[in-house]
Amino acid sequence: MSSNGSKELTSCASAGSGKRATADTGFLKQSPSKLVRLQKYLASCGIGSRRACEQFIADSRVSVNGVVVSQQGVSITPGTDVVEMDGQQVFPQQKLYFMLNKPGEVLCTCQDTHGRRTFLDFFPGITERLYPVGRLDQDSEGLLIVTNDGELALRLTHPRHEVAKVYHVRLNYPLTDVARRRMLSGIESEGERLHAEEISPVSARPSEYLITLREGRKRQVRRMVREVKLRVMTLQRVSVGSLTLGSLPVGKVRALSRAEIETLFREAGVGE
Repeated sequence: MSSNGSKELTSCASAGSGKRATADTGFLKQSPSKLVRLQKYLASCGIGSRRACEQFIADSRVSVNGVVVSQQGVSITPGTDVVEMDGQQVFPQQKLYFMLNKPGEVLCTCQDTHGRRTFLDFFPGITERLYPVGRLDQDSEGLLIVTNDGELALRLTHPRHEVAKVYHVRLNYPLTDVARRRMLSGIESEGERLHAEEISPVSARPSEYLITLREGRKRQVRRMVREVKLRVMTLQRVSVGSLTLGSLPVGKVRALSRAEIETLFREAGVGE
């Protein structure tokens, strides 16, 4: 395990007594070429996105070689250092990539205290820790990427990477020209400025539109539509980047092809 400068770490063995264990840059002799950032390693184990793993570290839930890590900047050598999360050793997982055509009334959460269906109900028998890429709210349907690849999940959902998501939306009334211009130029909602990249009418259906977003804010389409005094009747995500829902039936799952995965990686800038 390596850290940037001398890092003070909380030891698993001494945490209860209030004592501290210190690990410095000479704790293990390693080749820099073999070092991997701890949050990146955790993400490769399916623990969560890198951002989520950074929070796990900050919450002192991660240990390396028996030493609890509570600060960022630590690197480890996979196969040599022992990494644990909540006291359980973690290992890199085989990367899995799926597309689910999410039905309505299904939650994009791993568990629900009220017993409602979640996306995980469509993946029986898979032991790897899966999570959704870019949540669809309970009332929305359509393309949901499901994976255990934390880095890809973060890059596809972070506004900085501007991966386009397209939604097929049916409204209670057609958009006026003024409302359409407002949604394209930007609308203030709950302290955020939201805007659509593109709004295209669906042929012969005056209240239906394809709305393209690159920001991915929470309930963004519904919030923008509400601000122009209309209501979303149905909302279906039909594409993420170049990946399209196609003819996949509602409630069905398929694995992504190697070509689809490689294209998503390029579009999300993974490896740059």
